[in-house]
This record gives sequence, C-alpha cells and structure tokens, in this order.
Amino acid sequence: MAFTPPKETYTGKVYTLEIGVPPDTVRFGGENVLPLHGFEGIVPSRPVIAYEIQDIPPDDWPDTVKKPFKDVSDDPVSWAKFCRDALKARAIALRLIGTHPDRENRSPEDAAKTVRDILSAIDVPLIILGSNHTEKDASVLIAAAEAAKDKNCIIGKAQEANYKTVAAAAMANNHKLIAMSELDINLSKQLNILITQMGFDKERIITDPMCSALGYGIEYTYSVMERIRLAALLQNDATMQQPMLGDIGMYVWKAKETQARPEDVPPWGSLEERGIAWEAVTAIALIIAGAELLVMRHPKAIEAVEKVVDELI
Repeated sequence: MAFTPPKETYTGKVYTLEIGVPPDTVRFGGENVLPLHGFEGIVPSRPVIAYEIQDIPPDDWPDTVKKPFKDVSDDPVSWAKFCRDALKARAIALRLIGTHPDRENRSPEDAAKTVRDILSAIDVPLIILGSNHTEKDASVLIAAAEAAKDKNCIIGKAQEANYKTVAAAAMANNHKLIAMSELDINLSKQLNILITQMGFDKERIITDPMCSALGYGIEYTYSVMERIRLAALLQNDATMQQPMLGDIGMYVWKAKETQARPEDVPPWGSLEERGIAWEAVTAIALIIAGAELLVMRHPKAIEAVEKVVDELI
C-alpha cells in the first residue's frame, strides 16, 4: 500500500515580492506552507541568493573569501559585473560599508554615485545596504534610494533608530524595504507595524530578524524565524507575513572557524573547505527556518546551497 504523508493546512500566506526592472526581475516568497513543504501547498518561488559586494575593497574579509574576487574587488562596478557574468548572480547586494564613520566615512553623494554606476552596468536586481551605522545610514540611504529611483531595488536596513527616514526614502523612490530588529519576534512585529503606519505597504517589506552564524547563535535566529513563519501561516498574522532575509556572509566570515589556520587547529582540516561549509550550512539552516532571501559571499558556498535547494524542492 502506498504511503500517503499527512498534510497540514494553513490559513495564512507569505507575501510575494518582486524586485528589479522587467524583464530582469526576480520573485521570492508567496508560499502558503512551511519552508520547502511543497507537498502540502504552494511554493511558487525558490529562495533568492544575492552575491554581496562592497563599495570599498574587502580588506577585513578572510583570504579564503577574498580570493575569488581578487581581480575585481577594488572596483564595485567590475565586481558587480563579474558576479553577473561569471557567476550568473540572480541579484547583487551592495553594502556601502565605506560610508561608516570608522571606515572611510564616505559621503552620501559618494554612495549615490556608486549606486548609479552599478545600475548603469548591470541589469540584475540590486539590494542596497548601509553600513549598519544607524545615524549615517539615514542620510546615505536617502541618497542611494534617490539615485536608484524607480529601479525597484531593496533598501536597508530600517531599524528602530532610523526607520522613519529610511522607510520614507524607500517609499518616495519606489523601492522595497528591509526592516531589521534584534532577534525578538515582538520587536520585529512592532517595527513592521510602525513602518506600515507611515503608509508603507506591508507587502513591500522584507523582515530581517537579525542573522547569526553556525555556532554563534544560529539556534536563536532559527527559532525566531520559525516563530515568525508560524505566526504568518497558522495565525494568519498580516504583520508577520513578509518574506525574511538571512544576511549571512557578514556574520559567517567573522567566525573563528572560517579564519583559524590548519596548523593552529589541525583537527579542523582545510581552511578553505571549512569556511565554505560554514557559510553553506548556515544558509541551508536559515532556508529551512523560513528565509526566502539570502546575502552570501563565497561562490562555492552559494553553489552548494543551490544544489541542496534543488534536491529539497
């Protein structure tokens, strides 16, 4: 007798988001079941992985992850084109880390020029991320959003300290918005509500519950994402039905396991293989938890994750 798996039914549905300019758009979200449970309902889109690039050379990245981009990472336009052409990126995530006051303290005008140059060079969707300095990001992301007006980008991250400014800039220039809270489902829900009360469409928000890496709090991130997705599907909570972001690379490649030399810890084996595996496993865990959009760094880690997604769907 054939086995018939039991099926759950859900009352809610994750919003579908589309980014980019036709015909070069990508979609994510839209499922009405738990992650990868296509046998129970509709999963119309696979998770989207965006390659991370920066506006300045990634001097603080480990050599393992700098190596694939060594010939292009001194110029963000060349870097973006390399990801599009050589790596077949579906989306690019530009992190404007050079605007941070403790880095090069680049101006909003510099950030706007970088955004314009990249948009002129590529046709895949662009995610524009600040430096995570909430005060500086407020002015930087206004300029970046204006430079990318009507290109249907994702702007982020709006946080409690700057969400009014960042959300207004995204809304005025026809972009999607990342709303980031700090590993708390109630804070995440509250921020989504505050942003929608400004008139920003709830269907244009991506929730970032705040990421963490394998071995460095991933269980907490996983549980928060899981609770958000259950609230969206089981409780039909419209404030929790946004697609979720896993901003993985910036956390994974700070972990000691992605940097410690084999001669210092011989049982850990190859540094390159270890780092790639660390990023890939982190990404896969968060996809299973509910992330529909990921920002990653190493091409081989992304390749591994895409293969796993192929098998799971």
